[in-house]
Order: sequence, then structure tokens, then C-alpha cells
Amino acid sequence: MRNKYVTIYEDLCQQIKNGLLPANTKLPSENELATCYKTSRETIRKALHLLSQNGYIQKIQGKGSIVIDVRKFDFPVSGLVSFKELTNTLGQTSRTIVNEMSLEYAKEPMLSLLNVGKKDYVWKVIRTREIAGEKIILDKDYLLQSSVPTLTKSVCEDSIYDYLENELGLHISFAKKEITVEEPTTEDFELLDITGYHNIVVIRSFVYLDDATVFQYTESRHRPDKFKFVDFARRNPT
Repeated sequence: MRNKYVTIYEDLCQQIKNGLLPANTKLPSENELATCYKTSRETIRKALHLLSQNGYIQKIQGKGSIVIDVRKFDFPVSGLVSFKELTNTLGQTSRTIVNEMSLEYAKEPMLSLLNVGKKDYVWKVIRTREIAGEKIILDKDYLLQSSVPTLTKSVCEDSIYDYLENELGLHISFAKKEITVEEPTTEDFELLDITGYHNIVVIRSFVYLDDATVFQYTESRHRPDKFKFVDFARRNPT
């Protein structure tokens, strides 16, 4: 026979996932929940503890239990992960829309950002990323043709990194990233589902090969309600 607190936990989980208990709202008190489920406060406490452990609620002293927005996707800030790898991990349906793909002479600001000359060619790829039917990421990639001699629309619709590593044999090593919160541009409003949003999270990345050559600059623009930007940090006492 299943423990009653597990049944209560699962019922509250479903209510949170279905929006019956919306994000940032306060759960009923332990007494109210005990009355509702016809059980003891101790059983309710165990159910709430499970909800807290699994990221559904945040217990705040003096305020009770607040529902956390479970619709946000974890975006690993410290990792170097392709969109295809990210959505495979999330288990979500996704689609990449190639809005623009061109090969052009390098010009500012790419001359400075990629440290190239005016006679160097750069691939420019602008893609909208759709997850669960919503357009929530705009990726603007610039790649040196000297490192990436060929590129096709079908590759851009699938995974550029998969192509670079498994077809071209490039060894992508690390990236330097900068994260800012900015006002959406006209392009953001045109290519993303962000009506009503006044901010957008922008991650700018310089991506390097294993010989420390920068070959890619990326500007990734995210709808703010859909992502949690997570990192792992270890303290090294000095």
C-alpha cells in the first residue's frame, strides 16, 4: 500500500504542472491541506518536503510555501551545448527555422570580434529556435570560413556543431560568455513570440578551437520566462 503523503505529493505536482496552482502563488496552509486531504499535518509536511526537494515549491519563513515556475528550462551557462543536444536532454519537441544564411566579407563589428581582415569571409546564420510550439530563442551565429569552408541550410536546420565535429573533424574546445538583460529589438519582436515582454536575456559567446583560435561569435537571445540559467560552482578557499 502506498504512503498517503506520496499520493498527496503527486496530486499537488499535477496541480502545479497543469496551472491549477500557478507559479509564484502561495500554497494553502498545512492545516488547510490537512483538512482538504483528511489527513494529519505530519503527512502534509512529508508531502511538502518532497515538493521542495524536487523543485516545485520554495518554503519561505513567515510566508509559507510558494510555487516555483516549473515551465522554465535549465540552460547550462558553463557548458558548451548545442540546441539539438539541449532539447534532446529536455525531451521537448523542437524546430529550427533558418531566417538567414549568407557568406560575406567580414565587416564591423565582426572584424574586431573575430580578429579578422576585410578580405576574410564569414558565415552569417540567423535562426529561430522553437520549443513546444513557441519561438523562444533567436540565435545569430558568425563563423569564419577559414575554419568552416562549407555550410548548408540543412546543416543549419539540424546541428552546426554536429556537422563541425563529425563531418569536418573540428575540435571545439571552450567559450567565453557574457550574459546581459536588454530591451527586445524590432528583430526580436518579428522572429520570436515575445509580445508583452519588455526584456530579453542575451548570451554573447566567443567559441574557440583546441588550438585557442576563435572561430565563432554567437549572440543567443532568450525569452526570459522560459529559462533558468544554471551553473555549477565549487569554492576553493584561499
